[in-house]
Amino acid sequence: MANEVILLDCWVSMFGMRARIALAEKGVHYEYKEQDLGNKSPLLLKMNPIHKKVPVLIHKNKPVCESLVILQYIDEVWTDKAPLLPTDPYEKAQVKFWADFVDKKIFDSSRKIWTTKGEEQEGGKKDLIDSLKVLENELGDKTYFGGETFGFVDVALVTFYSWFYTYEKLGNFSIEAECPKLIAWAKRCLERESVSKSLPDSEKVYDFVNGVRQRMGI
Repeated sequence: MANEVILLDCWVSMFGMRARIALAEKGVHYEYKEQDLGNKSPLLLKMNPIHKKVPVLIHKNKPVCESLVILQYIDEVWTDKAPLLPTDPYEKAQVKFWADFVDKKIFDSSRKIWTTKGEEQEGGKKDLIDSLKVLENELGDKTYFGGETFGFVDVALVTFYSWFYTYEKLGNFSIEAECPKLIAWAKRCLERESVSKSLPDSEKVYDFVNGVRQRMGI
């Protein structure tokens, strides 16, 4: 039943998008509850009292927090569809390494592009390009990061694609010029309904970020 599964999320969150994609891949029916992060709901504060962030997956009234943890949980609970994680322990460790790389390198560097200006912004742009090139090298000529199978790392990274337009506009650069294979991979991912329906319009993200920047005085 849908009310057994609730997702507390915010439309613009690339971390929430991960949960949306995974739930769609598994065919899980759920109730979506949009959150106002400027005025956090009592339910969000109750279900994630430590970080007070989205996404939060509530399954049978029990909360699961942090997007990569949520992805693994979804993969382990709903096993009737194709797995997101490999079963081999070494391969699984590698997948988790690259997903962690996305969280630590891509998020931190890209955040500087829209929350700072001047030298700090330029530094973020350089770090982002360098990190994306590392991922592009890891992708190589494969269809997806897991080979022919859409999986955990693909879900972890592709959600940032909806923010690429914002990074490019604010940083005055082209990700496709720097990492053409990575953009081709993202477009392949978007051919999946789970991805195309979970990622918001890039220009809408840009408008949202500009509003945040104005309120921050940037």
